Amino acid sequence: MTNPVHIIGGGLAGSEAAWQIASQGVPVVLHEMRPENTSPAHKTTALAELVCSNSFRSDDAETNAVGLLHQEMRALGSLIMAQADAHQVPAGGALAVDRDGFANAVTAALEAHPLITIVREEVKGLPPEEWGQVIIATGPLTSQALAESVHEVTGEGALAFFDAIAPIVHADSINRDIVWAQSRYDKAGPGGTGADYLNCPMNEEQYNAFVDALLAGEKTEFRDFEKDTPYFNACLPIEVMAERGRETLRFGPMKPVGLTNPNDPTVKSYAIVQLRQDNASATLYNIVGFQTKLKYGAQTHILRMIPGLENAEFARLGGLHRNTFINSPKLLDRTLRLKALPRLRFAGQMTGCEGYVESAAVGLMAGRFAAAELLGNALPMPPQTTAIGALIDYITGGHVSVETEAGETETAKPSSFQPMNINFGLFPPLTEALRSEDGKRLRGSAKAGARKKAMTDRARVDMAAWLNALSERTPAA
Repeated sequence: MTNPVHIIGGGLAGSEAAWQIASQGVPVVLHEMRPENTSPAHKTTALAELVCSNSFRSDDAETNAVGLLHQEMRALGSLIMAQADAHQVPAGGALAVDRDGFANAVTAALEAHPLITIVREEVKGLPPEEWGQVIIATGPLTSQALAESVHEVTGEGALAFFDAIAPIVHADSINRDIVWAQSRYDKAGPGGTGADYLNCPMNEEQYNAFVDALLAGEKTEFRDFEKDTPYFNACLPIEVMAERGRETLRFGPMKPVGLTNPNDPTVKSYAIVQLRQDNASATLYNIVGFQTKLKYGAQTHILRMIPGLENAEFARLGGLHRNTFINSPKLLDRTLRLKALPRLRFAGQMTGCEGYVESAAVGLMAGRFAAAELLGNALPMPPQTTAIGALIDYITGGHVSVETEAGETETAKPSSFQPMNINFGLFPPLTEALRSEDGKRLRGSAKAGARKKAMTDRARVDMAAWLNALSERTPAA
């Protein structure tokens, strides 16, 4: 029998990697430190626990890069996407899940697979050589001992930023006389009806009072070693957004567009706070985009200033955790192996991808790369024109490749590598100008929409060709 691949970390990336490897007929040992040791962000012992939001973001595969990534992962037999689809809750155009049902189902699937062994222990330090191939998918809260071991091997310091968690409200404490159910622009999305969010309206006076309270509220103090750690810009705490300008929140998570208050349809709300269903039974709702580092007492007081939440009871208040990642373009090769020690691969948020789906996608490819290597059938890179290919290309430094004087391509050291969500900016540009049916060049919003559609169309064609080529291969002798 083929030697097993050891995976450290049972989050979304590690769980997906384990599933992909086992699906190729290669045994897996999945090491998860919980419940022996836990982190400030985790609340359960389930694998693939969702610690921040319950949303996998847009499921639109026509004009959205993350929706396209969903589609590609489904085509590749993703366990994470299969269970997300099976446990979805209404969320407009987004794919959101019942977080407990989702994590429990992923755990059950992995426990039931005959080629997967789950070991509940913390791996302290560098994995032993006799383990052979190892995937490190320890996520944003990698243990200090393991991080130090990686540092010793690479000589490269780990980088870090802060990620914040949004509060969750008990549904029966929401004032339904004030809030109303509606998705932005009435968009239904997967499993939705077009009325998938609860909306809390604010007038100008209420909004300004809310911003003032955010600015004055008592915040979590950073320790000395944390003071220079930046935030991830796509997940800024609400009070940090407020500090950047009084109107910032109105153009961010509190934008009032695409929504009409049925209680007063003639008056446009100045700002709107949205709540998204967090579990299948609809007993919990999370406050969309309301990550925060406010202290708990301040949170309770300030969040109850939101109309409709004046008597809110919280299942979880917001928090802040440190997210660690490595300088992947410098340290990893194109198959996610550590250049200094190729028996080690990395996956998930440690590689510098950001987001649940992206983490799982990198885990998917790490698993496939590892299985292919053990089976003697090297796996070609997915085309950069696909979402999954563009993401791997960004992580492994293809986006900073340069041509040498000898005409060879090598990777240049990026000046500043930062975590990235999948987005169309990572894809190669289109080679032909976009034109309307009458042959005229498109401009403005029409061009932007057509560009996204053209990129997803191109990605689907190239992904289908790549998958077809894989299906025709046979393992090396």
